[in-house]
Amino acid sequence: MESSNSLSEGGPAMMAEEYCYASADEGAESGPHIPFVLERREKEEENWRIAVSHQLKKQCTCSSERAKAQVLGFFPILKWLPRYQLKDWILGDVMSGLIVGILLVPQSIAYSLLAGQDPIYGLYTSFFSSIIYTLLGTSRHISVGIFGVLCLLVGQVVDRELALAGYITESSRNNATLGLGMGNSTGGPVCDRSCYAIMVGTTVTFTAGVYQVLMGLLQVGFVSVYLSDSLLSGFATGASLTILTSQVKYLLGLELPRAQGWGSLVKTWVSLFQNLGQTNLCDLVTSMVCLAVLVPTKELNDRFKAKLKAPIPFELFVVIAATLASHFGHFEEEYGSKVAGAIPTGFLPPQLPSWSLIPNVAVDAFSIAIVGFAITVSLSEMFAKKHGYVVDPNQEMYAIGFCNILPSFFRCFTTSAALTKTLVKESTGCQTQLSGLVTALVLLLVLLVISPLFYSLQRCVLAVIILVNLRGALLKFTDVPRMWRVNRLDATIWLVTMATSALINTELGLLVGVMVSAFCVLGRTQRTQALELGRAGHRELYEDLASYKGLQTQPGVAIFRYEAPIYYANQSLFKKALYRCLGLDPVKEKARRRKLEKHRRKQEEVAMTTGGEGGTKGKEKELTTTKVFLPNQVNFHSVVIDCSPVLFLDTAGVNALKEVYKDYKENGVQVFLAQCNTSVLESLNRGSYYPDKGMGEKERVFFTISDAVLYAQSLSSQNGDCDTSC
Repeated sequence: MESSNSLSEGGPAMMAEEYCYASADEGAESGPHIPFVLERREKEEENWRIAVSHQLKKQCTCSSERAKAQVLGFFPILKWLPRYQLKDWILGDVMSGLIVGILLVPQSIAYSLLAGQDPIYGLYTSFFSSIIYTLLGTSRHISVGIFGVLCLLVGQVVDRELALAGYITESSRNNATLGLGMGNSTGGPVCDRSCYAIMVGTTVTFTAGVYQVLMGLLQVGFVSVYLSDSLLSGFATGASLTILTSQVKYLLGLELPRAQGWGSLVKTWVSLFQNLGQTNLCDLVTSMVCLAVLVPTKELNDRFKAKLKAPIPFELFVVIAATLASHFGHFEEEYGSKVAGAIPTGFLPPQLPSWSLIPNVAVDAFSIAIVGFAITVSLSEMFAKKHGYVVDPNQEMYAIGFCNILPSFFRCFTTSAALTKTLVKESTGCQTQLSGLVTALVLLLVLLVISPLFYSLQRCVLAVIILVNLRGALLKFTDVPRMWRVNRLDATIWLVTMATSALINTELGLLVGVMVSAFCVLGRTQRTQALELGRAGHRELYEDLASYKGLQTQPGVAIFRYEAPIYYANQSLFKKALYRCLGLDPVKEKARRRKLEKHRRKQEEVAMTTGGEGGTKGKEKELTTTKVFLPNQVNFHSVVIDCSPVLFLDTAGVNALKEVYKDYKENGVQVFLAQCNTSVLESLNRGSYYPDKGMGEKERVFFTISDAVLYAQSLSSQNGDCDTSC
């Protein structure tokens, strides 16, 4: 066989590696349509041992170039920092980093409340994650730090473990019911509620980071493509409803334990209504005032973001004003309002996670790892596409994994990319991740100097900040009618994921969303359209007869298209659709013929017993009628199956095609395949769809529908001439 594709004439006998191509212009006038053989390139199958050996050598070879490539790949900052355009980029990076840092101060304090931690740990988390992602991340624009959904998931695990350890409510903060040390082997001071909470949080964070790094090592960054936008959006919206519900108690100044288990949202609302009479009026008034200020100012920022060079940090202004009012108004002493409390300066010494807690939180950490990675990669790819560069999903897995592993030793909780802060970075002129270092410097200033000044900040103010930042997710409800009009399946996935995340369980919502998405994809192959095709004039175009006018059917040939892969799950549906579309079920027709044959034999027996000329004439008449074995309404002698939408075949699919061919052939109908892709051709070859050369059969696979139709018509014409001459 030559190295390039070639056409050569071929007879009925055909090699298994060759597929016949019937020309539409030759052989139409005399005899059957003469096929040509399109010779395929021979593919040399490499021995798997050689392939494995080659990959091992490639991965294990050590050279200076490979070592340099590995270091540059693991630390992307070493690639872009030497090419940094100081004059063009520095102003945008400094401005965006400064603005994001200012916004992160109140949000870090607020979201630590959602994660069940003290305010200082939220500041630690934002500080360390900003630095680590700058070194390891491949996206130029995303802001990695505290994300509301992850804080909720961490907070649920923390509250569950606190309850199991004997810490029921926040009033037991100073109880020393457990004799757990601070990570040293010599005992040390006892671990109170706050200490145990951050120990659980850091253990979850460490475990989630290990999962993410392992997924990076296994090169499974591609899994993000299975989490659709509708799934992630529905999950975020459902989680936002749970976050909103969890913060209402702070708005009202109530001390209630966080509901655990399935249906926590409903349980929380029931508990809120039962304790409504214990509302702290000071917290309620403060919450209403802060909401009245922040909601319209957020709208103003959104309305005029095109004209503003940077969003106005109204949250910071509200935090400062509320802190001053609480301090000088003595809200804690006079009205019993809950405040942030003492926030220390500086950094605490590193501490190992609690290894004994890892089995308790391993499952929760896996779902947290998946959510964090999916959010980070989806945002990275979205902004990379918008600005014309490429991100590496596996490197993003490493980056976000180490943003969780390393900070977990410094009492931080789980992080990921956050959409709101990423949009702020982009809109304020961010060019590179150098802005992350500027953000870290702002947070460092707060940690070293300013943090104690937030002692009198009311917790209800932090809850208001969380609620205001949920606006984007909650506004997704207004998009439901539009989503339903555009694509009902996507809208269904969104609604199911949202409802499950909110009403049943947050982690379960993600799992249910993935399963519903998978079933929707599978369902599309189960409810595939089966089309009968017609030709558009004299063009080589065949389309659905039911969808377009003016199409012409081909005499004696029925053309069928099945718009899905044919595999084990839908092979029976494929056969049913084919039989229904063509109006001829060969299995039922075969049963009908057997019944007629049985009836004929009975009549012959009766005729033999009665004898005479009348019996002979009846026998001849019956023999004549049984020669016609096709139903009267069937007007075709050949079936052409357009395989262009068939992406692949498995063993069950090949067997289904073989059964169709065999059953129709027994009823005098030829079956031809057309427009098969290379994968389908190889599956047919491996599945022994083609006949043996010694059988003399003339099955063909054609590269166009027209060639198959012409061949079928010419073959029928030849058979008709033979019958006439005989």
